[in-house]
Amino acid sequence: MRVIQIYDTTLRDGAQGEGVNFSLQDKLAITQRLAEMGVDFVEGGYPLSNEKDERYFQDVQELSLGETKVCAFGMTRRKGQAAAADPGMRALVASGAPVCTLVGKTWDFHVTDVLRVTLEENLAMIADSVRFLRDAGREVIYDAEHFFDGWKANPEYAARTIQAAAEAGAHLVVLCDTNGGSMPEEIAARTRLAIEALSASGAAAGIHCHNDCDVAIANTLAAVDAGAVHVQGTINGFGERCGNADLISVLANLGVKRKGFEVLGGENLERLTELSRFVYETANMHWRVNQPFVGQSAFAHKGGMHVHAIARATESYEHIDPCVVGNERRILVSELSGRSNIIALATKHHIENDRRLMDDILTKVVALENQGYQFEAAEASFDLLVKKCADTFEPHFECIKYHVEVGADGAGRLLTEATVKLRVGDQIRHEVAEGDGPVNALDAALRKALNGTYPALRAMRLVDYKVRAVNSEAGTAARIRVIVESAAGQETWGTVGVHENIIEASWMALIDAIEYKLYRDAVQVSPATALLS
Repeated sequence: MRVIQIYDTTLRDGAQGEGVNFSLQDKLAITQRLAEMGVDFVEGGYPLSNEKDERYFQDVQELSLGETKVCAFGMTRRKGQAAAADPGMRALVASGAPVCTLVGKTWDFHVTDVLRVTLEENLAMIADSVRFLRDAGREVIYDAEHFFDGWKANPEYAARTIQAAAEAGAHLVVLCDTNGGSMPEEIAARTRLAIEALSASGAAAGIHCHNDCDVAIANTLAAVDAGAVHVQGTINGFGERCGNADLISVLANLGVKRKGFEVLGGENLERLTELSRFVYETANMHWRVNQPFVGQSAFAHKGGMHVHAIARATESYEHIDPCVVGNERRILVSELSGRSNIIALATKHHIENDRRLMDDILTKVVALENQGYQFEAAEASFDLLVKKCADTFEPHFECIKYHVEVGADGAGRLLTEATVKLRVGDQIRHEVAEGDGPVNALDAALRKALNGTYPALRAMRLVDYKVRAVNSEAGTAARIRVIVESAAGQETWGTVGVHENIIEASWMALIDAIEYKLYRDAVQVSPATALLS
């Protein structure tokens, strides 16, 4: 087994991606989670760049990280200045990080036209910087910036730069496809040449790829095949421009798909989905639903032919068992569905032998989707639809009327107020509530009317709200589809409403969300009772 070191740069390179921003507490929380996963190196940031990164290296020392090493990132010393006097060098040492990652120039064009020093001075800057950090007792990883472009332009000089770093004490030289423009065959060939150039020094080679041609993962795997023993990347591929190599997919490919490689100590791959979503949530970003291995759609099946085959042999349309990476199989229902989809989704209702009922459900789904409904993200509404088709749906309350008002006070502040009148059992509940908008006010008024009878609703919260015009050619008279995502504890569920009036569509989705929660609670109280009953 070849052990491949995993180096995460989400907190530094990933944070350079548009829309990505981590607080100090976010960075510490992600560091802890990465350490629990068994990641070998976590790059915390550039201690000279800002106070947050400087504070990070102080606070991270209080965490229990096991074998995971925290790395401080910096650049080689400035031109014309001794390493010991360079503020960047001194900040790296002061960070207390056991590993320092230095980036230096490989491409002669960058040396002469961007850095504006001689080729020999650049070599001295690399060697002096590595030697200074080694003398300070730090482990040094050298990132060879623009390595692949530099080797293409001037292979002799590119080789001298990485040799200078290795001979000065860098135990690992990382080959960076900084522009993200190299192809896998180029990466493989030049990685082999770099390893050959480093052989006399004993330094190993690593790989760091950007994703500007959408082949960063393929390039990373090509470098590993060529002999690289260390992989750099970011969780979910966060990073500048088009991002970096996605460590989630790299880990899944090396640890699950490929044979002969060991990552994360051979453990924790079943937590990849959890890790991916944790980082998305921490960054306050939506999950990429079609992300390989861990996305919500990675093992989702919609076409009736596919679902029929999956029911007989999962490997017919799945390249791995989703649980290996902590994901799950999902069967979607839409106008493209066949009876197989309905069977798969309705298994928990124990109606798979009722052919007539399943035909009724499929007919209803097709008719509703023709009106603009979509059940792929609204499985809770689908479950309620099954109950209605089976004539087992009994509403927990009845809406007599609702009303929403939006206005402004004398200071120009918007005010939204919703009134609902419900029949709950033999009681009439008439409640009013304010909110940040019509949907929020309706939700608040509904809860106010129902919480006394159904206290479990207090644990329920609305976590997402999506609106889309179904038939936009109708202009302002278009039907509107509203998808509401709700949660209680660790469980989440989606519901849908469609109407020409956005408030009514929202109301329909909210009602489904509450009804689903109440039916789920009833099932959990009586586990032997199926949701359909």
